[in-house]
Amino acid sequence: MKPLRLVRRCAALLVLLGLVAFAIAYWRSDNDCGRLLASAPATPMQAVVYCDYGAPDVVRLVTLERPAPRPGELLIRVHAAAVNPLDWHYVRGTPYVMRLGTGLRKPAVVRLGVDFAGTVAAVGAGVTRFKIGDAVFGGRTGAFAEYIVVREDRAVVHKPDGVSFEQAAAVPIAAITALQGLRDKGQVGPGTKVLINGASGGVGTYAVQIARHLGADVTGVCSTRNVPLVQSLGADHVIDYTKQDFTQTGTRYDVVLDNVGNHSIAAYRRTLTDSGRYVLVGGGGPDDHRVIGPFGRVIGLYAVAPFVNQTMGMFVSDLNARDLGVLANLLRTGAITSVIDRTYRWPAVADALRYLEQGRARGKVIVTFGDVTP
Repeated sequence: MKPLRLVRRCAALLVLLGLVAFAIAYWRSDNDCGRLLASAPATPMQAVVYCDYGAPDVVRLVTLERPAPRPGELLIRVHAAAVNPLDWHYVRGTPYVMRLGTGLRKPAVVRLGVDFAGTVAAVGAGVTRFKIGDAVFGGRTGAFAEYIVVREDRAVVHKPDGVSFEQAAAVPIAAITALQGLRDKGQVGPGTKVLINGASGGVGTYAVQIARHLGADVTGVCSTRNVPLVQSLGADHVIDYTKQDFTQTGTRYDVVLDNVGNHSIAAYRRTLTDSGRYVLVGGGGPDDHRVIGPFGRVIGLYAVAPFVNQTMGMFVSDLNARDLGVLANLLRTGAITSVIDRTYRWPAVADALRYLEQGRARGKVIVTFGDVTP
């Protein structure tokens, strides 16, 4: 047999074996929904789960066992939680490439939500920073529930007095993304010219305020109806994208924080100074590029980056207590405030997800358990 033919046959065999392995992994991928839903909790609580991928209709409110804190952990009674694009990505399992980590056929982790605010209901042995009754906020998978357990040394901090649970719950993912994207990736400081594409959304409303706090000259891009909102948040300039394309104005910026991803890489490069920084933090809807989502753009950015002086890349935030503390101080002093578009009760989480998927939310969308007080 000729060597080339042997190589081809070996390659074909490897591809076939890979497909068989993938098919087996796909059909074996499962979760513990059956056990969870069949159990009779001794200490019940309500929580949001999704047992299958799909539209928001797959999300449901069920009764589960209330967790108990172990050493170093807090049991938190959740009063409010925020809905993020991350949540509908998990529910739909899109882009499909993410299922390599979240479960091929069914979601491996069925609990939903990350951002929360509530009060400490119990503490485990060794906890020193928090006590029962403390008002706190932070981030933890499974936050769409009456109770969650969080490690004391993870992403949880005290809620400032005078800040409501809804306002605090809105902060973690969105505000940390804005803070780290501007301060760390964008290296924004006094006098920096910053453009925020998608300035009226969850990340964008915080980004306008944080950029101003850092001393930047801020331009926000939004639709006509959101111009007054972005102006009220402190933007020095506002561009209505229905009337003007910011990539065609000739104005150049030191930093572009992009929450939308609706222009070509070449167009974004035109908006940057010669040593400017482009920071992609979001973009796209449920039906956009279902296979690889924004990763196609990311590949393009990193392909271009070695050949230009400008810094081009995507940014994923790190949810940590240090930066939550920074944001808590900004909330306390009034340097930032949370913009809340709508608030839903827990049984209507699917409606909250559907609304967020439309891409028209002004600021944050919140869900609440019971009566929420400051």
